[in-house]
Amino acid sequence: MDSIANSTLGIALAILLVVSGMFSLAETSMMASNRYRLKHRAARGERGAKLALGLLAETDRLLGVILLGNNLVNAACATLTAVLVERLFGEGQFVLAAGTLAITFAILVFSEITPKVIGAAHADRIAPYVSFVLVPLLKPPITWIVSFVNLFVRALLALLRIREPSGSGERLTPEEMRSLVLEGQYFRGKHRAMLANLFELENIGVDDVMTPRHLIHGLDLEAKPSLLRQQLTTSYHTRLPCYEHSLDNVVGVLHVKDTLAVRGDELDAAQLRPALRPPYFVPAGTPLLTQLQQFQSDRQRFGLVVDEYGELMGLVTIEDIIEEIIGEFTTTAPGTGVDYRREADGSVVVDGMALLRTLNRRLGTRFPLDGPKTLNGLIVESLGDIPDAGLTFDVAGQRVEIVQTQDRAVRVVRLLPPIGRAASPLQSMDERA
Repeated sequence: MDSIANSTLGIALAILLVVSGMFSLAETSMMASNRYRLKHRAARGERGAKLALGLLAETDRLLGVILLGNNLVNAACATLTAVLVERLFGEGQFVLAAGTLAITFAILVFSEITPKVIGAAHADRIAPYVSFVLVPLLKPPITWIVSFVNLFVRALLALLRIREPSGSGERLTPEEMRSLVLEGQYFRGKHRAMLANLFELENIGVDDVMTPRHLIHGLDLEAKPSLLRQQLTTSYHTRLPCYEHSLDNVVGVLHVKDTLAVRGDELDAAQLRPALRPPYFVPAGTPLLTQLQQFQSDRQRFGLVVDEYGELMGLVTIEDIIEEIIGEFTTTAPGTGVDYRREADGSVVVDGMALLRTLNRRLGTRFPLDGPKTLNGLIVESLGDIPDAGLTFDVAGQRVEIVQTQDRAVRVVRLLPPIGRAASPLQSMDERA
């Protein structure tokens, strides 16, 4: 090396720093690249993406080659620096220490930090290109050296009782996926809300979205023919549960279209019974995702929710489940929606039988959903008694006033400001948020 000029050694040192930086760039970009995005690009036929995926499938060999090259180059940089410092400034401990500090600074700035910052910031674009350089290095004799080094690595991992990561470790849990949807930049606006709602279906039961029993519109087959004809003529629904005397005795479900062939003056219970279809019952507490799959497999759109004793609690439709995913979209029949009215003072008058889940979604309130399903139920549970009209108190952090009680239930409640989201202009009782 004595015959080599100082200028040549300086050029060689600069080249080694660049090569070391390339190894650092390759390491960071490969490890930080999005594998799902690489799979998408590979499926489109990009050769670099295919090579990158192949390298990432053998992480131990990939890191072994990169680190082997990087450490060899850095060691060579240190050696050349020592030779140059000795030639230019002579021997001595202070000179050697100064040279060590200088090459450490140069490696950190030009070969480590800067390349790695660039690699992390543009990993998906850089990884396919560096793969073309790394693939030839994964061939003999370099792979033999890497395999020899990996023997000691595996032995040390076994001694420390550390298992090597497997491919299954890349799978995300539903909660991690939900966080990715909500906090990531991949989805925005309505798409983000819809995907997030999909992950909630497993945690929501049919009794959270069903139409309560007292709001079910059905046909009493024991009623007079004139009343039956009137109910069918004025019905806003395409399917009606039919019962005898009481909703506890549902005998079938009538598709209103099946009555079109029957003349109005001839329509009576005897005419309706042959058109009835068997009722479809759904156990209370069934997760919405499970029920959606059941609706699909059983080719049903309408189910009657029953409790553990077989008593009717309400009804759920496939539209109710779809609305939990994409938001409300259907037209509400009078008397079946959540009735509320904003007052000029910012308060909101609400039906006591309103579902808490719907109030939270429409008004931005934060009523708990792990107990009672209706506002009446939450108030009665909180107080332990049926309150008198005029009573004002806090429930779940919301100030409420009892406006009317009837038949052992709270019928009308006033929510006092502030109420969740900022109050909007005066709205009608049947508005859809």
